[in-house]
This record gives sequence, structure tokens and C-alpha cells, in this order.
Amino acid sequence: MTKMKTLASALSLAVASAALGSVPFTATSAFAAEKHRNEEETNKKLVLEFYDLAINKKDYEAAAKYLGDKYVQHNPTAADGPEGLKGFIDFLKSQFPQQHNEVKHVYTDGDFVILHVHSVRTPGTLGRAIVDIFRLENGKVVEHWDVIQDVADPAGARNGNGMF
Repeated sequence: MTKMKTLASALSLAVASAALGSVPFTATSAFAAEKHRNEEETNKKLVLEFYDLAINKKDYEAAAKYLGDKYVQHNPTAADGPEGLKGFIDFLKSQFPQQHNEVKHVYTDGDFVILHVHSVRTPGTLGRAIVDIFRLENGKVVEHWDVIQDVADPAGARNGNGMF
């Protein structure tokens, strides 16, 4: 979508909101909405690049340029800080060199980027479903949470929806 179309969409939304009485219309609010969307798109791009370098390519040096001055880790099996990430990447290299993660969905909310991921550590296995949550400050990754669940055998599933 071109910048003009995006701006036109933001203006249309602001006018519609104002017409409904929910938000007073101002050009400033339309530009603020556009700026917010641009920041979210930038954050999304940064996290996807960081994630691919760190997890799929297992390249700490390349991924480290995306880290902020601090890196708070909420996964209890990983250490805080850049050295914690380096240790995790070294673990993946030594224990699961063929591991590959495929990002299925990406969501943004301000400084948060959420990834829904299919992780296969050993080819031929069902793998795991992961939700990774990253928080950014000033364009750098500074915090991480994750929720991990084994992918269920579809033969035993109570529905046919799949996990992705």
C-alpha cells in the first residue's frame, strides 16, 4: 500500500470516528495514527530479522546488533542479557543444528511484537508451537517472553483445526 493510500485510510478512519462522536477529528490524530502504524511495521521487520538471525541462522554476532543495552529474559530456562542469548544460540548449534522455526503469524502492539511459530528442532518430528513476545525500546529488542507447547499428533486431536 502506498503512503498516500495509507494516509487516506488513516484520515478516513479519523473522520468516521469523529462522525460517530468517539474521537474528535484532527489532522494531528490522523498523522499520529500513521506514525504509530509505521513504528509497528518497523518493529515487526526488526524482530523478524533478529529472530531469523538468532534462531534459524544461529548467528549471535549478527543478531546482537538488534539487542538493546539490556535484554530481560522471562523464559526460566534462559539467562538474562546478551550472554544469555549467546548461550541459548550456542545450545541450539550444539544440540539442534538442523532446527528451523517458521513464523506463521506476526502481531504488533506498539513496542510489542508477537510471533506465532512452528519450531521443528529435529527434522521429521511434529515440533512445537511457540508464542514469542518481544518488547522493543528505541528500535532494539530489550525483553522476551515465550509460551511453548508440543504439537499434538493430528490423529488424536478432538478437532481438525490444527495448531497453526
